[in-house]
Amino acid sequence: MRILLVEDDRRVGAVMTSMLQRRGYAVEHAATATAALEAAPCDLVLLDLNLPDGDGLDVCRTLRARNENLGIIAVTARGEERDRVTGLRVGADDYVVKPFSMAELQARIEALLRRTVRQAPVAVEAIEVGPVRIDPAARTVEMNGVPVMLTRKEFDILSSLARQPGVALTRERIMLDVWQTTWSGKHTLEVHVASLRAKLGDPGLVETVRGVGYRLRTT
Repeated sequence: MRILLVEDDRRVGAVMTSMLQRRGYAVEHAATATAALEAAPCDLVLLDLNLPDGDGLDVCRTLRARNENLGIIAVTARGEERDRVTGLRVGADDYVVKPFSMAELQARIEALLRRTVRQAPVAVEAIEVGPVRIDPAARTVEMNGVPVMLTRKEFDILSSLARQPGVALTRERIMLDVWQTTWSGKHTLEVHVASLRAKLGDPGLVETVRGVGYRLRTT
C-alpha cells in the first residue's frame, strides 16, 4: 500500500515515515501543500492541516475532488469540535488529533484501507426510493432527476438506508455498514447525516428515529 504523508515538520515526518515503512508501507513524504498536490497517486493520505503554503483543508478538498475513493485521514493539532466537523465535511474519512500513538494510527490506517478494498465497485441494479435514485455501480445519486454530489461516506450512508427503505436502522448498524466498526462514535455519523440532508435538499428525507437511529422516508 502506498501512503502519502503530508507533514510540514520534517523531523516528525522523518520519524513517521520510518515507522510506517517498518510496518510495510511505501511512503512518500510531502512537507507542503504544493508538494502534496503534485505527489504520485497513492492509496491513502495522512494529512496535516497546518501547512506552510496553504490550508490543509483546501488540500483535502482538492484531493477528494480528484478521487472519490482515496482514503484520507486528517492528522492534526486542530482538535476543536468545529475543526473535526469541517475536516470530515470537506472530505476526510477519519480525523486524528495530535498527539497520538502509532498503534492507534496504525489501526485507523488498517481499518480505512480494509474498507476501501471492500468498497470496490459492484455491478448491481439502481435503487429508487421516493425522489431518490441511487446507482451503486456508478456511485451516483439523483434527487428528482437532478444529480447530487456526495462524499463517499454520505453515499454509503444513503445506500445503507435505501437498501431497507422505511425501516429504522440503528446507529450501530449503519456504522457497521459504512465504517465496518462502531468505534468512530455517534458524533461522526451525525455529522455525515447532517451534511447528507443538506445536500439532498430535503432534511426530512432521512428521518431521525429517536433513541434508535435513522430511516429513509419512502415518499
